Amino acid sequence: MRILLIDDHALFRIGLRELLERRGLEVVDAVGDCEAGIALVEEKQPDVVLLDMRMPQMSGLDVLQVLRDKGQQMPIVILTTSRVETDVIASLQCGAQGYLLKDMEPDDLIRSLNDIVAGQTVVANELTMVLAKAVRGDEPKKSESAMDQLTPREQEILCLLAEGQSNKVIARNLGISDGTVKLHVKAILRKLSVHSRVEAAVIAVEQKFCRKSES
Repeated sequence: MRILLIDDHALFRIGLRELLERRGLEVVDAVGDCEAGIALVEEKQPDVVLLDMRMPQMSGLDVLQVLRDKGQQMPIVILTTSRVETDVIASLQCGAQGYLLKDMEPDDLIRSLNDIVAGQTVVANELTMVLAKAVRGDEPKKSESAMDQLTPREQEILCLLAEGQSNKVIARNLGISDGTVKLHVKAILRKLSVHSRVEAAVIAVEQKFCRKSES
């Protein structure tokens, strides 16, 4: 089994890589940068991708959506500390084949990965009630507003959109690539449930969001 790991926590990333390799699994790469991770998935074509949920550049959900939009079909597993209902359900709806918790036992992780690569969808045992609610069609509790779901970088870019800046200007000002800005803008639009950058900018202005961020 060839695994690619995307997680911004260096100690966890390094420790998990060593653990997996000691168990005889091949880790083709382990990175903390989401954009680099997306490129490596396309280049290395691993058997399975392990993906953190909470990362500063993009959320795991954003990376998952980008990979599926790019046509990547390999199993993608969210490996996280988050037990939030909306995270679990959204991940599965976006095409994750697994939702596992970082505090699980190593043997359980290996067993789950084998099941996932074999074609099963695996969710941590502690989260089965969340799945049961989803099957019944229960609405998950909304613990965050749409704005609260934005990462710090997405919040920053939203405020620059509200100032009328183009992707190229934003990229230059933040020292990132145009492609990265486009990924962030796409994530912002999805999280705010709007279809254009103008609509997103209007919401930011109406809610005085950028002024709150500066205070």
